[in-house]
Amino acid sequence: MHKIWMVANPLRLGLVSAVGVVGIAAVIHFAVLSSPRYCDHLGWCSTNATYTVGQPVARTPAGAR
Repeated sequence: MHKIWMVANPLRLGLVSAVGVVGIAAVIHFAVLSSPRYCDHLGWCSTNATYTVGQPVARTPAGAR
């Protein structure tokens, strides 16, 4: 076998990388679901919703804040 497998355990590396990918995916999903476009579907927003279903999301021009 190659010498790298004497240093690194491929099963452990695969498990760690799989946990990392799932963790990053979870963070991305929570960030998207917390955005104003989707937060009302889960009931995470306050009672006075600023977004209604079908309303386009307001975008600011580039450079404007």
